[in-house]
Amino acid sequence: MPEETIFTMTLEPALHAAFLAQAAAENRPASQIVSELMRDYVAQHQPARDHDDYRRGKIDAARASMRAGLGRPNDEVEAVYAARRKRTATEDKA
Repeated sequence: MPEETIFTMTLEPALHAAFLAQAAAENRPASQIVSELMRDYVAQHQPARDHDDYRRGKIDAARASMRAGLGRPNDEVEAVYAARRKRTATEDKA
């Protein structure tokens, strides 16, 4: 059996009463409904969180690379891509 925890929250009395009445009308425990809502919320937001974690990892790796002297200065990168853009523009005209 999975471990459980207690979650306490503050609600307006009218919302609390309406929620409990709706749960009773559906013959479902309120805790089951709240758990479903929480699972849905996490599932909906997890991809963005995973992407943020991935991006943060890439940024941390890039910063470590720069600190180790393995990176290239921005001016050098800009010059390389300026030359590529110029070459592409010339090829498009031909």
